[in-house]
Amino acid sequence: MLRLKDGLVALALILPTAMQAQANCADREAVVASLTTKYGEAFAGGGLQNSEQILEVWFSEEKGTWTVLMTRANGRTCIMASGTNWQDPGEVKLPAGIPG
Repeated sequence: MLRLKDGLVALALILPTAMQAQANCADREAVVASLTTKYGEAFAGGGLQNSEQILEVWFSEEKGTWTVLMTRANGRTCIMASGTNWQDPGEVKLPAGIPG
């Protein structure tokens, strides 16, 4: 049985994560402007996650940085992940039998 103390500990662990996620969100135009001007990142690819969200990857070949964005239908964009040491796989080859 879950005790109140356990519930409070779980809530304390969840709240900072939720607050951090909100702090990493802004209007898409502002996020993209920051990625291109401050970090020299460019759009690498992405696609629809579902009918309400688009997932994008941005990267800088020069600096080796990368960022994963999630944009909602209302234009709100959140940084889901970012890092360094971006590696470009070169030409991606589709396995035989899968239409391109």
